[in-house]
Amino acid sequence: MSLIPEKPLVISPSLAATIGLEEAVLLQALNELMLLGHPEPQGGFRWLTTNADQLLKLMPFWRPEDLQRIASSLRDKGILLIASAPLLESHELRFAFNERDGSTSTKPSAAAVPVARPASRAISPDWQPELDVMRQLAQYNIPAEFCSAQIPEFVTYWTERGEPRYSWGSRFIKQVLRLWREQQTEDAKRGQETAMHRDWQPSRDAFDILTRQAGINGNFVEDAIPEFVLYWMERGESASTWNSRFIMHVKRQWARFTSAMEHDTLPRPLCSDWRPSEELFEVLTLANIPRAFAERLVPEFVLYWRDSGQLFGSWNTKFLQQVKREWSRQQTANSQDTNHGQQQRPHRSGSTRHRTLIDEISDRSWAST
Repeated sequence: MSLIPEKPLVISPSLAATIGLEEAVLLQALNELMLLGHPEPQGGFRWLTTNADQLLKLMPFWRPEDLQRIASSLRDKGILLIASAPLLESHELRFAFNERDGSTSTKPSAAAVPVARPASRAISPDWQPELDVMRQLAQYNIPAEFCSAQIPEFVTYWTERGEPRYSWGSRFIKQVLRLWREQQTEDAKRGQETAMHRDWQPSRDAFDILTRQAGINGNFVEDAIPEFVLYWMERGESASTWNSRFIMHVKRQWARFTSAMEHDTLPRPLCSDWRPSEELFEVLTLANIPRAFAERLVPEFVLYWRDSGQLFGSWNTKFLQQVKREWSRQQTANSQDTNHGQQQRPHRSGSTRHRTLIDEISDRSWAST
């Protein structure tokens, strides 16, 4: 079996050394398309229009962003003419080689490249980046304000050096990228640390990671918020990764909870000497709820459900739900912000903070998978 399952792209080593390896690969691929396609004569050049899908099929090792970047580099070097909008916007590339129609060959060569380039020139004092340069920088999610702020220093630096360049736009892109990455690194080192506060809520992304990706019930996630907030408020620490910490906290709780409850499924009445399992107390420990608090609720729990005569498959689950509800109620009562209890759970209208004791204890939806 052949190790090369398709026609290879052959590039000239001297061409790659002259204009860059990526540019040489794309230039050769475009040349193949030009030879096999039907170019249109216009303005003294031979133009061909291709689409992003065809380019990606021919060069599957690149992304659309790479194709646009390298094509722009060829244009800045004066080798390629482009008459279409940026590839990421139009999904097509209309191009021509920068050589007049009527040449004996369209195959690019290293010797011909320097002739195709525009003359190098020094930067002018009033230099401004072209619109396409700003669009390329925007693809890296760099704010336009940051890019514009770099122009005066860029112009001053290169004016003082007096060095000529074929493409000041390409040079500006490289400098802005370097400065932007340096700033991001510095921001990461400093960290945007904040202290935990009573109104903290996980981000929508964190909530989606837990519910959609990890498969954790949304009500379970919401029930973990008050305990998480209280724990870190009491510790008084500051951090820039509260969402990450919350995700790990909930995943640990959920793993322990499902492990403790998965074998407790046979419906049965509550016996008079019922006691919570040790696994349940471990789950409460992870939730930062004192064991003594849970112990005080056992007699009332047993009395209520013995009188009701109902059957359930997991009395541990029922008890865990009641303990967490009562703990959250107590923390809300101790809070100076009387509205905190109503603001703590924005994700669902049927929150346990707004339901009666019977509704709350009879509900299993929060623990469903």
